[in-house]
Amino acid sequence: MSGVAELLARRERLLGPGNPLFYDDPVHLVRGQGVWLFDSDGRRYLDCYNNVPCVGHCHPAVVKAISEQAGLLNTHTRYLHENILDYGERLLATFDAGLNRLALACTGSEANDLALRIARFNTGGDGFICTNATYHGNTTAVGQLSSIFEPFEGYAETIRRVSWPDSYRSPNGLSGAALADAYADEVRQAIDSFSARSIRLAGLLVCPIFANEGLPRVPPGYMEKAVAHVRAAGGLYIADEVQAGFGRVGKWWGHEDSGIIPDIVTLGKPMGGGHPISGIVARGELLDNFRRSQMYFNTYGGNPVSCAAAMAVLAVIEQEALVENAAAVGDYVLKGFEELQSKHEIIGDVRGRGLFFGIDLVTGREAKTPSPDAARRVVNALRHKGILMSRIGEHGNVLKLRPPLCFSKENADLLVAALDETLAQQGARATR
Repeated sequence: MSGVAELLARRERLLGPGNPLFYDDPVHLVRGQGVWLFDSDGRRYLDCYNNVPCVGHCHPAVVKAISEQAGLLNTHTRYLHENILDYGERLLATFDAGLNRLALACTGSEANDLALRIARFNTGGDGFICTNATYHGNTTAVGQLSSIFEPFEGYAETIRRVSWPDSYRSPNGLSGAALADAYADEVRQAIDSFSARSIRLAGLLVCPIFANEGLPRVPPGYMEKAVAHVRAAGGLYIADEVQAGFGRVGKWWGHEDSGIIPDIVTLGKPMGGGHPISGIVARGELLDNFRRSQMYFNTYGGNPVSCAAAMAVLAVIEQEALVENAAAVGDYVLKGFEELQSKHEIIGDVRGRGLFFGIDLVTGREAKTPSPDAARRVVNALRHKGILMSRIGEHGNVLKLRPPLCFSKENADLLVAALDETLAQQGARATR
């Protein structure tokens, strides 16, 4: 096996500088199984971050489905094949009955890009609203709505970025309905600013759990009010479920808690359990209207192998009751994190939805001052303890955890104990 230094040198020579890697001391992974990853030295890491292999790394049912179909046939969707139809029927059965059409692609970026095209076509508008601390993909169009990384060409006049709905650091001490109204009013103001420039609204694109923003506790009623403003102006609500979907939050879909049914839902990351597949699910009239005059074709989107993998993922989620496991184990993990919050002043806030968690690290609990440096140190320290996670949020100070859906209470105990030890070490460092 090549050493880390050699791999880094080859990577920069072949891929160029700037290709992101996790951790100050990168990990050279060679194998995965369930919730575990293994490096080139045989060391085992508890994976608390990667939601792409949502049913666990190298799940036998997914591996078998990919292998068998790859050995039989793989081609594009201009020939008839049952896999895309069988998968479509099974996937759509998990949604509200009004979301009854499907289009498949390969990546979340492609899915969001297609959703923007469908929204533009159906509304006749070009204006889109997103939050001011998010990421939706890396195509030219979607990059305009990825406010964590500003596009090199700057933002177009057809994009408006509104504050993400944060109950923890709320403006002017607002709470409850007043806070929901304040954040939703920013959406209305964005719509008004479009109107003042004769820009027609196309839609609102947000992750329904605001994952990249740090998984905030959304003020009750916010989504209802924000989407009402959008729809009153003729726009569509696009829910980016690339991170939130497929049981991650203890329900099939992240938008379920709000009670607001999106017009378009975008899917990706965990959809194929590690095999590239993505898609959009939409109200039938929207996709039908688009397809009547616009030809959308994706060479690999919906191919038989990808659909076989995706079908296996759905089957495993159902057969192993992984949505229910995400809810039950998620509650257990969250209680463990809340106990740590009572012990460690560095934890300002703890948030969780199913098996998705955000731990907001601060330099002063009363002041709620974000501490990105502490978050970076904790993530890197845990990497050396065999626990893999990342950080996110507008300030880069929120520990981000989203382990495979087969995560157990025993796994959770290992995680909480390691985090407890690491935070204690950080606290001791801060007092020296």
